[in-house]
Amino acid sequence: MRVVSTIEELQDQIKVLHKSPLGLVPTMGALHEGHLSLVRNAAADCPLVVVSIYVNPTQFNDKNDLRNYPRNLLKDLELLDQELRKDDIVFTPDDREIYPEKDTRVFDFGSLDSVMEGLHRPGHFNGVAQVVSKLFDIIKPDIAYFGIKDFQQVAIVKELVRQSGTSPRIVACPIVRESDGLAMSSRNQLLEPQTRKKAPVIFRTISAASQMLQEKDIPEIKEFVKEKIEKSGDFVLDYFEIVDETELIPLKKRTDLIKGRNYFGCIAVKANGIRLIDNIPFLLV
Repeated sequence: MRVVSTIEELQDQIKVLHKSPLGLVPTMGALHEGHLSLVRNAAADCPLVVVSIYVNPTQFNDKNDLRNYPRNLLKDLELLDQELRKDDIVFTPDDREIYPEKDTRVFDFGSLDSVMEGLHRPGHFNGVAQVVSKLFDIIKPDIAYFGIKDFQQVAIVKELVRQSGTSPRIVACPIVRESDGLAMSSRNQLLEPQTRKKAPVIFRTISAASQMLQEKDIPEIKEFVKEKIEKSGDFVLDYFEIVDETELIPLKKRTDLIKGRNYFGCIAVKANGIRLIDNIPFLLV
């Protein structure tokens, strides 16, 4: 694989290699099996893959979260070296490369960023849109790969592409889980050992909740989730919402369900300041 840190060198390499389709896997580093599954999917589809590693400051509304976000570039490169081919590229820019000037763009995603993560992390998705749009402009990928664990982010990126009227095609890849069910996340390594042992309660709870829709109404299901998550005292529920996959409008009651739509239960939990998210399909009978 090739490692480059400047836009000029990256674009030169892409031009010389001249392979299509070009796949992009945007990451913030601290790579785990979830990221590597995206890389494998990209490599299976595309003769040339670019993996970006960049911790984007504009999507952090909490400065402590940005400061504490795990970074280990050498380990990331070792992992990628096992997955990427000789011509594939790892792009490792710094802030000056991505933001030579302050990015003042404000995006309008309507209701998509006013719920869940958007509600609890003001400005987060505007920052995501800033960096993703920059990466798309710099790299001009044909296909971009994102993990469905960041369920709302995938919807935002799809809307970003729709508004721009250009490529790439967005491929949403399945959640990769630890053996105990916890969704893989770079933030998992920040958890205290005792808290980490209890963290599978998140997936167990939303799995149980996903089976309740036939008999229980939405407020009852949400109360069940809150009680189960907070029972141990290690976790605080930020939100649990059941939303459709396109408009992301939270359901208030079971009668709001629309046949033919796919619904997901989305959760965010805090553990001593560490924020964990997950989601699961809610199947309608």
